[in-house]
Amino acid sequence: MRTSDAGSDAPVEVVPYDSSWPHRFLEEQALLAEILSPWLVAPVEHVGSTAVPGLLAKPIIDIAAPVASLEASRPAIEALRRLGYQHFPYKPEQMHWFCKPAPALRTHHLHLLPYGGVLWSERLAFRNALRANAELAAQYAELKLRLAALHRADREAYTDAKSEFILAALGVR
Repeated sequence: MRTSDAGSDAPVEVVPYDSSWPHRFLEEQALLAEILSPWLVAPVEHVGSTAVPGLLAKPIIDIAAPVASLEASRPAIEALRRLGYQHFPYKPEQMHWFCKPAPALRTHHLHLLPYGGVLWSERLAFRNALRANAELAAQYAELKLRLAALHRADREAYTDAKSEFILAALGVR
């Protein structure tokens, strides 16, 4: 399922690392910790390429918030509107997914994920692998540039095309 209607989605754009990304995450983390406190079971994490120093990325802060379960955290969907997050039923069996402020201009992606689940574990493991291995990060950067050029108008295709690399880096394939 697409996260927005065709034509209203921002194109895929990969940019050089921006040293403001960690600070932008910390600011958002503080807001999210307060709003999500009834549902959080561990600290909110900065994930994705903006969480890897020096790595080029889409200029969108990716955030993972650990919850006990998707069902128990359903009320958080409404609460997050106060921070400008828009909910989309993207992979609803795996996460509650949000973007801020809108699909056409994204500054943040938020994933409410069951703590300790496969997606939670994989997101943190891949981030940590990229942080620890400069060669892996360089290979990923090259792939991202290639895929951004190929799938500029299709965010889902861009994301899907990275899956094999990510799973290989995690030792899943």
